[in-house]
Amino acid sequence: MDLFEHDRRFVEGVDRVMEGARRASGERWACGPGRVDCCLGPFPINLLDARRLSRGLAEMAAAEPARAAAIEARARGAVARMRAGFSGDAERGILADDDTAQDAFFERHGDLPCPALDPTTGRCEVYAFRPWTCRTFGPPIRSGDELLPPCPHCFAPCSREQEDALRVTPDPDGLEATLLDALERHERLCGETIVAWALLGLPGTADGG
Repeated sequence: MDLFEHDRRFVEGVDRVMEGARRASGERWACGPGRVDCCLGPFPINLLDARRLSRGLAEMAAAEPARAAAIEARARGAVARMRAGFSGDAERGILADDDTAQDAFFERHGDLPCPALDPTTGRCEVYAFRPWTCRTFGPPIRSGDELLPPCPHCFAPCSREQEDALRVTPDPDGLEATLLDALERHERLCGETIVAWALLGLPGTADGG
C-alpha cells in the first residue's frame, strides 16, 4: 500500500469521527454549503495536506479541465496578491518558522477567499481533498495535547462542560504525524505552506517543477 493510499484511509477515519461529532452536536451545528466565514484568509497547511490538494486538482483536471483551470486561475490570483510580503519563501510557498510574522501575514490577507471556494455556489471545489484544518473545524476537538474550541461561526455557544462532553479526537493514534514524517523524508522537503501555493504545486512534485 503506498503512502497516498494510507492518507486516503486516514482522512476517511477522520471524516467518520467528525461526522459523528456533528450528529452529536444536534442543533448546535449550523454549517453547510454556502457558509463561507471559515473560508476567508490563508492558514498554514502541512505537506501531506498540500500533496492531497495537488492530487485532487490533478484528478479534476483530467475529468473537468475547465473547472480545474478556474481553480488554478483563482490560486494564481491569490498568490499574486500575497507574494509581496509573504512570510517565508514566496517562490516555493514555504512559510517561515516565525509565528509572529505568520500571524501578521494571515491578518493582512484575512479577507481573501480560499481559491478552492466556488464564488458562485459557496462550495469547496476540492472538498474530498481538503486539509486537516478544514476537515476538523466545527465541533470542539482534541488535537494532540491541544483542546481546540468549536468554530465561532457555525457552532452555537455552550458551556465548558458541554464543550468537553461533545469533544472528539479525530486522530487518536497520531497517524497524521507518522504519514507526514514519511512524506517529508521521502521528498526531502519540510515546512508548511498555504492552499493557494499547494494548488499550484511545490518543488519536488510532478506538476510543480
